[in-house]
Amino acid sequence: MRATRRAMLAGGFSGLAALAAPRRPRAQAASAAGYPDRPVRLIVPFTAGGAGDIVGRLLAAYLQTELGKPFVVENRPGAGSALGVEQIARATSDGYTIGMANIASHAILPNLRQLPYDPVKDFAPVGMVALTPCLLVVNPDRLPIRSVAELVERAKAAPDALDFSSSGAGTSLHLGMEMFMQAAGIRMTHIPFNGSGPSLQALLAGQVALSMEVAAVAWPQIQDGKLRALAVTTPQRAAFAPDLPTLEESFPGTAIAPWHGLVAPSGTPKPIIDKLAAATANFLKQPETLARFQQQTLEPKGAGPAEFAAFIQDESKTFAEVIRRGNVTVN
Repeated sequence: MRATRRAMLAGGFSGLAALAAPRRPRAQAASAAGYPDRPVRLIVPFTAGGAGDIVGRLLAAYLQTELGKPFVVENRPGAGSALGVEQIARATSDGYTIGMANIASHAILPNLRQLPYDPVKDFAPVGMVALTPCLLVVNPDRLPIRSVAELVERAKAAPDALDFSSSGAGTSLHLGMEMFMQAAGIRMTHIPFNGSGPSLQALLAGQVALSMEVAAVAWPQIQDGKLRALAVTTPQRAAFAPDLPTLEESFPGTAIAPWHGLVAPSGTPKPIIDKLAAATANFLKQPETLARFQQQTLEPKGAGPAEFAAFIQDESKTFAEVIRRGNVTVN
């Protein structure tokens, strides 16, 4: 049975069954016996310091220890992560170039514009690694409300009067707001900015009333009283804020969490994929991994190759519909 989007986001799949590969011809199985026998390049399609980079570097360090050869991280940012992901797709299918896929590269951008890669045909999914919880937040001086119900009431009373910021048109958090508006039957005005930093600053300054922000960025501002959280966007309540309701509690089907997973070029031998998948699953069981993820408000999310592949396709279908209904376009 295919992994449903909500079940994957909520942690309903461990992916362990996918790691028990069926019996293969001896020659094929032997192809992974000496892997890796030289350094492996792990492409991160973001700049250093962000969630995707942190996940990629932690995973690379573990794979290096577990598999005995260097896993060298290369940051290849650009084009909303498409530039780096294209480098993965075009690499030789021998397991010596792998990298991090994400919600933008594999579920959103393919529904917004032509890309130099096919998110399904050009990749061999290895495993899901992490989710990034997000928060629906308001500037309490600009919009003194305390619940999602109050927000919906105000938005219905004055369509398009409330404005929200985002890091850019077609980003995951912009589409998260679109998903919420479509489910709630409300309209608000989108104010896109060039990046998450300017979007957050506009919200803090009261230039916009609300936004959907990554928890790692917004939570310190909430603790300082500068912003107010109305809901968390994951299907389950967050460990760092157990009293904060989920958006799903008010509007089922609105869960969204930017995700990161490991992929290889299509055609990479299955024994190598299985070896990397098993090591990735072990990475997510390590106390050091769990501690570092908690520090960054990341959630570990394990899923093997088959479940991860099905999840990517489900995510793409979900955002294709959100984009269509919201008439979302990018320049």
